[in-house]
Amino acid sequence: MSQYNQMVMRQRKGMLYLLAILVIGSGFSPFPAIFLGLLLGSLVSFFNLWLLQRKIQRFVENAAEGESVFGLGTLSRLAAAGLAVLIAMRFDFHILAVVAGLGSSYAVIVISFLLPGLNTQKKQSE
Repeated sequence: MSQYNQMVMRQRKGMLYLLAILVIGSGFSPFPAIFLGLLLGSLVSFFNLWLLQRKIQRFVENAAEGESVFGLGTLSRLAAAGLAVLIAMRFDFHILAVVAGLGSSYAVIVISFLLPGLNTQKKQSE
Protein backbone atom coordinates (compact mmCIF):
# COMPACT_ATOMS: atom_id res chain seq x y z
CA MET A 1 0.00 0.00 0.00
CA SER A 2 1.39 3.39 -0.92
CA GLN A 3 2.26 5.96 1.70
CA TYR A 4 -0.57 8.23 0.47
CA ASN A 5 -3.14 5.45 0.85
CA GLN A 6 -1.88 4.72 4.36
CA MET A 7 -2.24 8.37 5.25
CA VAL A 8 -5.77 8.49 3.81
CA MET A 9 -6.82 5.41 5.77
CA ARG A 10 -5.29 6.82 8.97
CA GLN A 11 -7.19 10.09 8.53
CA ARG A 12 -10.49 8.36 7.77
CA LYS A 13 -10.06 6.09 10.77
CA GLY A 14 -9.36 9.08 13.00
CA MET A 15 -12.48 10.83 11.77
CA LEU A 16 -14.59 7.72 12.38
CA TYR A 17 -13.26 7.49 15.95
CA LEU A 18 -14.10 11.15 16.49
CA LEU A 19 -17.61 10.65 15.10
CA ALA A 20 -18.14 7.67 17.41
CA ILE A 21 -17.08 9.75 20.42
CA LEU A 22 -19.46 12.52 19.39
CA VAL A 23 -22.38 10.09 18.99
CA ILE A 24 -21.73 8.75 22.48
CA GLY A 25 -21.42 12.30 23.81
CA SER A 26 -24.69 13.37 22.22
CA GLY A 27 -26.48 10.41 23.74
CA PHE A 28 -25.10 10.51 27.27
CA SER A 29 -24.08 14.11 27.84
CA PRO A 30 -26.11 16.83 29.56
CA PHE A 31 -25.24 19.05 26.55
CA PRO A 32 -26.85 17.28 23.58
CA ALA A 33 -27.24 20.44 21.46
CA ILE A 34 -23.51 21.09 21.55
CA PHE A 35 -22.60 17.49 20.75
CA LEU A 36 -25.18 17.33 17.97
CA GLY A 37 -23.73 20.52 16.51
CA LEU A 38 -20.23 19.06 16.71
CA LEU A 39 -21.54 15.86 15.14
CA LEU A 40 -23.19 17.69 12.25
CA GLY A 41 -20.10 19.78 11.60
CA SER A 42 -17.83 16.76 11.85
CA LEU A 43 -20.01 14.74 9.46
CA VAL A 44 -19.79 17.49 6.86
CA SER A 45 -16.09 17.83 7.58
CA PHE A 46 -15.64 14.08 7.03
CA PHE A 47 -17.52 14.36 3.73
CA ASN A 48 -15.28 17.27 2.73
CA LEU A 49 -12.17 15.29 3.71
CA TRP A 50 -13.32 12.33 1.62
CA LEU A 51 -14.13 14.62 -1.31
CA LEU A 52 -10.75 16.35 -1.08
CA GLN A 53 -8.87 13.05 -0.91
CA ARG A 54 -10.74 11.75 -3.95
CA LYS A 55 -10.08 14.94 -5.91
CA ILE A 56 -6.37 14.86 -5.01
CA GLN A 57 -6.13 11.24 -6.18
CA ARG A 58 -7.69 12.19 -9.53
CA PHE A 59 -5.49 15.28 -9.72
CA VAL A 60 -2.33 13.21 -9.31
CA GLU A 61 -3.47 10.58 -11.81
CA ASN A 62 -4.33 13.21 -14.43
CA ALA A 63 -1.07 15.08 -13.85
CA ALA A 64 0.93 11.86 -14.23
CA GLU A 65 -0.80 11.11 -17.54
CA GLY A 66 -0.26 14.65 -18.78
CA GLU A 67 -3.99 15.42 -18.97
CA SER A 68 -5.52 18.72 -17.98
CA VAL A 69 -6.58 19.18 -14.39
CA PHE A 70 -9.76 21.07 -13.56
CA GLY A 71 -9.69 21.78 -9.84
CA LEU A 72 -10.00 20.41 -6.32
CA GLY A 73 -13.70 21.10 -5.71
CA THR A 74 -13.43 24.06 -3.38
CA LEU A 75 -16.88 25.34 -4.30
CA SER A 76 -18.59 22.05 -3.49
CA ARG A 77 -16.84 21.84 -0.12
CA LEU A 78 -17.85 25.43 0.72
CA ALA A 79 -21.42 24.66 -0.33
CA ALA A 80 -21.47 21.62 1.98
CA ALA A 81 -20.26 23.79 4.88
CA GLY A 82 -22.93 26.37 4.09
CA LEU A 83 -25.57 23.66 4.01
CA ALA A 84 -24.43 22.45 7.44
CA VAL A 85 -24.83 25.95 8.87
CA LEU A 86 -28.29 26.27 7.30
CA ILE A 87 -29.34 22.92 8.78
CA ALA A 88 -28.00 24.02 12.16
CA MET A 89 -29.98 27.25 12.02
CA ARG A 90 -33.16 25.46 10.93
CA PHE A 91 -33.06 22.70 13.54
CA ASP A 92 -31.64 24.75 16.43
CA PHE A 93 -28.22 23.14 16.78
CA HIS A 94 -25.43 25.05 18.47
CA ILE A 95 -23.94 27.15 15.64
CA LEU A 96 -20.48 27.55 17.18
CA ALA A 97 -20.29 23.79 17.71
CA VAL A 98 -21.14 23.22 14.04
CA VAL A 99 -18.41 25.64 12.97
CA ALA A 100 -15.94 23.94 15.33
CA GLY A 101 -16.97 20.57 13.92
CA LEU A 102 -16.33 21.81 10.39
CA GLY A 103 -12.69 22.24 11.34
CA SER A 104 -12.36 18.80 12.92
CA SER A 105 -10.96 17.13 9.80
CA TYR A 106 -8.10 19.64 9.76
CA ALA A 107 -7.27 18.73 13.36
CA VAL A 108 -7.30 15.04 12.40
CA ILE A 109 -5.01 15.77 9.43
CA VAL A 110 -2.51 17.57 11.67
CA ILE A 111 -2.61 14.82 14.29
CA SER A 112 -2.17 12.09 11.67
CA PHE A 113 0.78 14.06 10.28
CA LEU A 114 2.45 14.40 13.68
CA LEU A 115 1.90 10.88 15.08
CA PRO A 116 4.12 8.93 12.63
CA GLY A 117 6.91 11.42 13.29
CA LEU A 118 6.63 10.83 17.03
CA ASN A 119 6.77 7.06 16.54
CA THR A 120 9.96 7.29 14.45
CA GLN A 121 11.59 9.55 17.06
CA LYS A 122 10.83 6.98 19.78
CA LYS A 123 12.32 4.16 17.68
CA GLN A 124 15.47 6.18 16.98
CA SER A 125 16.02 7.01 20.63
CA GLU A 126 15.79 3.35 21.72
